[in-house]
Amino acid sequence: MQNIPLICIIGPTASGKTHLAVQVANAINGEIISADSRQVYRKMDIGTGKDLNEYNIAGKTIPYHLINIVDAGYQYNVYEYQRDFQVVYADILHRKCVPVLCGGSGMYIESVLDTTYRLEYVPENETFRKETENYTMEELTAKLKSCKSLHNNTDILDRKRLIRALEIALYYEQNPQNQFDKPINYQLFYLAFERSVLRERVSLRLKQRLENGMIEEVKSLLDSGLSINELFYYGLEYRFISQYITGKMDYETMVSKLCIAIGQFAKRQQTWFARMRRKGFSMIDIDGSLPDEQKVNKILGLNYEKV
Repeated sequence: MQNIPLICIIGPTASGKTHLAVQVANAINGEIISADSRQVYRKMDIGTGKDLNEYNIAGKTIPYHLINIVDAGYQYNVYEYQRDFQVVYADILHRKCVPVLCGGSGMYIESVLDTTYRLEYVPENETFRKETENYTMEELTAKLKSCKSLHNNTDILDRKRLIRALEIALYYEQNPQNQFDKPINYQLFYLAFERSVLRERVSLRLKQRLENGMIEEVKSLLDSGLSINELFYYGLEYRFISQYITGKMDYETMVSKLCIAIGQFAKRQQTWFARMRRKGFSMIDIDGSLPDEQKVNKILGLNYEKV
């Protein structure tokens, strides 16, 4: 089992990663490890796109991991993900099953595949936080992008996340990282769509989620005691819908701006994965428009046997 590559199904939002990962896992006695920075949160189902019904196939439920592991309100981080992934990955191999990594959070994916990406707990730096109190968002963003040890330059829309990302980057400049003892054998499969097609998929999925209770989910989170500022931390859907609920934005404006923002997010994901290629990560492109069977067969043509 140690010699079987970890199947990694990655790509931008709305590319159908979960659906394909389930199909693959079903064919090879596989279990899915989520690589999504928001699906770790309980009671954040529709807005984070968990699509848990997707895991039911052929009369059985495909096991999944690192979904619904912490409460909404907690701020889970990439250090914890790297640690939790290692535990889950080892357990799946020990039980002689095949792990399938699935997600679009590039930083999480890179953190478990890159042997130089050894993370430690980064404590809060109160001195640094006081020093940056009067910095503008533009100044903080420029400072983050100038860090030599930068892992994450995508958290630039929310001030709290931006300062934390900068805090982590500066910590690692001062504390060089160690390497993993045993690099993971993996194969990356990238779900690719034409940009116009992906935009259509984003728009359709947003429409479906709004019709299926996403606004009610955000209302429930607010009623549970989470503040609007806290919801901003958990992503675009929660950020825009909470503004609609509190009357700061009308419905049509909310939908339009949210759709545009998700499209921009997908583009940033594509940019991250393109950067991974430039860094030396080998990826096999999977045409997202192909039928399921063809996509599965392309993935399983490498060192796997169907069960």
